[in-house]
Amino acid sequence: MPVRSGWLSPDGQSREDTRLVSLGALTPTSPVATRSGILPGSSDGQYRISGFTLTGTTGAMSATVSPGRAVVQSTDARGAYPVALTEYLPLTFSDGNPQYGRIDLVVLRIYDHDHDGEGRYEAAVEIVEGTAAALPTVPTAPGLSLPLYEVLVPAGTSAGTGGIPWTTALTGRRTATVSAGGILPVTTDTTNGAYPGQYRDLNGQLQRWNGTAWADYPVLPTWQSWTPEWTTSSGLAKPAFGNATVNCRYVKSGRTVHLNYAITFGSTTNFGTSPATSDNWRFSLPVPAAAVQSVIGFAELGVDNASRVVSRVQLGTTTTFELVISTARPSTTALANTGAVDSLSPWTWASGNYILGTATYEAAS
Repeated sequence: MPVRSGWLSPDGQSREDTRLVSLGALTPTSPVATRSGILPGSSDGQYRISGFTLTGTTGAMSATVSPGRAVVQSTDARGAYPVALTEYLPLTFSDGNPQYGRIDLVVLRIYDHDHDGEGRYEAAVEIVEGTAAALPTVPTAPGLSLPLYEVLVPAGTSAGTGGIPWTTALTGRRTATVSAGGILPVTTDTTNGAYPGQYRDLNGQLQRWNGTAWADYPVLPTWQSWTPEWTTSSGLAKPAFGNATVNCRYVKSGRTVHLNYAITFGSTTNFGTSPATSDNWRFSLPVPAAAVQSVIGFAELGVDNASRVVSRVQLGTTTTFELVISTARPSTTALANTGAVDSLSPWTWASGNYILGTATYEAAS
């Protein structure tokens, strides 16, 4: 029957029933299949995966595999095989070829006579010996198996010559699997996600599967350029940038907006026809603000090193900011005008003069 149940039938539960209805470590790969892998974690919490760790014996051709738990998925209909290694397991590698090196593959293999005809019903950790060659390749994993490690065995390697150089011989192939909804720890895994909204931890970076690709999470805001509209509070004597250098950027994170701006006026900048000190400059915000504020940042207004002042940046409206003169010149030379900045305040502006500033405010949405 296509509908399988566990611990329900009075006639007994088959091995396939048990595998197919397992509710253990199930990172889904289909509606009824799970991701093969090692269950993550270590006793001290320091390692992503400690189960089935291969540790070589210095100066020898032997190694041990540490205890751990794993799941090995076959076809959808055949189900997933849960495996537990409860004791340290020794492995011994063959001596190296006299002329060429080789790459061996350590695997966790499932034997199920009902499906493979091998005459065995068991799980085993095995060495799949590679072929010695000038450019050795990794052997193919046999049958239903989960690769654990690649082991490079150099030419002429034996216990008598110092054994396998374990510090450089191992390439990890283990992958992890977790319960449905769990955050999957990975290192170099390139497997697609199972469903939009699935999360994984890639070497410390949380990622979310969006249906087509893994994307860093949370989505980090990016800085963007914007050119503010330059107007006046009176609506008269409107200025224009002309060939001014305008470098304004902002970033929005949630409802917080950070901005910085650097404006150097040019030879064709128009500071407004017949301006008055009541024509206070206003610059448009990149994103509307939640409310007007008396201070959101500060700016430097400058002619040169001796002729510069600091101004307070305020929100005169929820869509524009203004500059209010807050200091005198370092040279103690009197300012022509104070108050809000305009074409005549704090001095009569000209080509080469500049404004440098930064601000932070709450966005309307």
